[in-house]
Amino acid sequence: MASRTNGGSNRSAKTLDMVKETAIQLAALIGRRPEKVLGLEQGDNGWKVSFEVLELGRIPRSTDVLGCYVVEVDDDGDLVGYERSSRYQRGRADGDGG
Repeated sequence: MASRTNGGSNRSAKTLDMVKETAIQLAALIGRRPEKVLGLEQGDNGWKVSFEVLELGRIPRSTDVLGCYVVEVDDDGDLVGYERSSRYQRGRADGDGG
């Protein structure tokens, strides 16, 4: 049982490292650092990681323009593609047409 826990812990640490490295790679490509991870999904050929990125800072901050970027990485953690899936104002809730 202990080996399962350690195995799960090692997997979690590897996944966390992969997400951090993916954020660094995305920042290098778009010139802006992701603010947070919105989602993580494992597929047949790797992972899809969704990040929220500040695209345009405004005052007040509730009117900042944010982008959601979906990044695909292979099983080795190498970035194989990305796209901005949406743009919206920080103060808008999901489904508000943003």
